[in-house]
Amino acid sequence: MSVPPETTLIILRHADRVGEDLTEQGIARAEALVAALEGVPIDAIYAPGIKRNLETAVPLARARGLTVQRIPAENPAAQLMASGAGKTIVWIGNKGNLQSIWDAISAPEPPPLNYGDLFFVTRARVGSPLVERRRVEP
Repeated sequence: MSVPPETTLIILRHADRVGEDLTEQGIARAEALVAALEGVPIDAIYAPGIKRNLETAVPLARARGLTVQRIPAENPAAQLMASGAGKTIVWIGNKGNLQSIWDAISAPEPPPLNYGDLFFVTRARVGSPLVERRRVEP
C-alpha cells in the first residue's frame, strides 16, 4: 500500500500517560500540538476510540473546529489512506497501530513511537514515502 497522491499523513503517538489518563506533561504536550501545527492545513483528525488518544486529539480538534473521527486501532492503514486520500490528515495512535501503519505504507524506520514524535509522511515519486521528522515539546 502506498500513500495516495496529494496526501499528507501527520502521524504521532498519543501524549504522555499513566494508565489510561494523560499526565500533566501529556496534557501540556497535547496542547502544544496546536502550536506545532499552526499554519498547517488539516482536513481531518483520526484516532482509535481510546481515551488517551482522544484526549491528545481534543485540543487540536477544538482549535480547528474539527471532530475526531474514530477508526479501529487494529490495522487502520487501509481505511486511513482511503478516507484521507488527497487530504492532509492527522492520526494519533498507539505503538502497535503506528507500527502497523508504518509497515503497511513501507515507510523508512523508525516509526513515531516516542512521546513528542510528530512525523509528516508524503508520497515519494519512487520507493519509500518521504518522512519529515519533527517534535512536539510542551
